[in-house]
Amino acid sequence: MSSVVVCAYHNVGYRCLTELLRQGADVRLIFTHEDSPTEEIWFESVRELADRHGIPYLTTDINLPENRERIRAIDPDFLLSFYYRNMIKPQVLELARRGSLNLHGSYLPKYRGRVPVNWAVINGETETGATLHYMVEKPDAGDIVDREKVTIEFTDTSLDVFNKVTAAAVTVIGRSWPRLVAGTAPRIPMDLKAGNYCGGRKPADGLIDWTKSAVQIYNLVRGVTHPYPGAFTFQDGKKVIVWSAWPVAGNAEPGAIVSSAPLLVGTGDGLLEIRSLQEEGNSEIPAAQFAKAFPGGIVKFCSE
Repeated sequence: MSSVVVCAYHNVGYRCLTELLRQGADVRLIFTHEDSPTEEIWFESVRELADRHGIPYLTTDINLPENRERIRAIDPDFLLSFYYRNMIKPQVLELARRGSLNLHGSYLPKYRGRVPVNWAVINGETETGATLHYMVEKPDAGDIVDREKVTIEFTDTSLDVFNKVTAAAVTVIGRSWPRLVAGTAPRIPMDLKAGNYCGGRKPADGLIDWTKSAVQIYNLVRGVTHPYPGAFTFQDGKKVIVWSAWPVAGNAEPGAIVSSAPLLVGTGDGLLEIRSLQEEGNSEIPAAQFAKAFPGGIVKFCSE
């Protein structure tokens, strides 16, 4: 039986680890993370899964010297990473005798790097996927073992797509683990020129630029809506988070509110119908309730 050290977090980590255990993988040690107090924790707990199966786990960085020695003592056949948030250094990768592999939430080589699902939605992509690949020093650049595509519908939020990608990740692991153990898994060189690399996102990156098209703004809204921090704008100096919206035909000055029922806002191309929003310090409300505060005239949203 092939021994494995697993690095895992989030739903992808939980579900892929569950699939490995279902297939009888010999998981010797798990590296995961402490939940951040500043992050909305809506996903399943890898630590709880490890406890249920009696598998030891650590929440310290896998790259620490003492953790390298722990792995060296285990002498695993494989090291597998499922949505682990720390970059794993080459000195650790080389400790797995038969290879170190990562499950990435895109159809590589497209959307290498951080938060690939959010970027795919924000950029208006119609498909993405899940990819299992060998890890090398450069992120998301090693040989591909297997990939699975998923469709992004125009109505999908990032959470919708993340759930699809999670299911695709389990499919990929389910197919690939027996092949890895048997030594029959393919190694397809990654063509980095055919893809792109994206960096991480911060809450501040959700600022709406009303000079962009209604579709572009809509993609941002659905790309960072719940459970993420949300797209936001300002009205009379107050921050307003737009949680739900829809692009419609029409023209108006960017940021100008031209209708209260429905709440329509001008953009660089088209109008954006805002359906729910939240003023800073208050609860989320339907847009119609917000619009009642301005029954008489045009009010403008601003990007600062």
